[in-house]
Amino acid sequence: MNDDLELLKEPAVAKDRKFVEALSRGLDVLRAFSQGAVVMGNQDIARITGLPKPTVSRMTYTLTKLGYLSYSPQLEKYQLDSGVLALGYAYVSNLRVRQLAKPYMDEFARSTNTSVGLTCRDRLSMIYVENCRPAESTSLRMDVGVRLPLATTAAGRAYLAAMKDDERSHVLDALAARNPDNWTEMHAQLMDSFEDYRQHGFCLSLGNWDRNVNAAGVPLFLQDGTIMALTCGAPSYLVSEEKVKNQLAHQLAMLARDIERLGV
Repeated sequence: MNDDLELLKEPAVAKDRKFVEALSRGLDVLRAFSQGAVVMGNQDIARITGLPKPTVSRMTYTLTKLGYLSYSPQLEKYQLDSGVLALGYAYVSNLRVRQLAKPYMDEFARSTNTSVGLTCRDRLSMIYVENCRPAESTSLRMDVGVRLPLATTAAGRAYLAAMKDDERSHVLDALAARNPDNWTEMHAQLMDSFEDYRQHGFCLSLGNWDRNVNAAGVPLFLQDGTIMALTCGAPSYLVSEEKVKNQLAHQLAMLARDIERLGV
């Protein structure tokens, strides 16, 4: 089973009588499409989710009837349909922090000539819910809905650094299972990021996610207890590591505090 999907299987879930397993499986089928493929057959979905193929067939049939998947007879495969888009749009459009933060993010992007993103976590990824960049900029475009890896990006590292210890430990275990070959190096980088956060209030990704991109990230604490993450970055030929560490990261931390003071 895909490690992102495996994170659903919290120990408490197995003992929870209110937990609807069939609904969980249906959502796992939808989440399988977030792994990169646009169209997939039942066998592909079964491989990603770890669900039996007969179960997947029932789920895809039901989700097609409900308008969350569409089926191509020519390809004999499925793809996401407008029902999923409607749910995602409803979430993003009603996200109050996104509406209030955008003017601040726009100004930050303009004054620093960087791309500024507001992200939330989904399993082992961070997802953009807003992105602002200078009008004249043509690089580092991150549209709403784009996924970032949790372990190597500044946004993901900032989110992890802000989590409670027990929750973070659970996620780190999943990351270790997903990255067995390079976990030692990845874990060391994460520990350095957590120390940066303890000392300075921000995390960095200097060529770790993309060797040509330097970025900083800070957690954003909402009043309801939700954690999101702000990130700013640019190609390394435009923004040096020194500028990110000594200037932009500190400014980004101040931006996060300004947004939190809006009462989001």
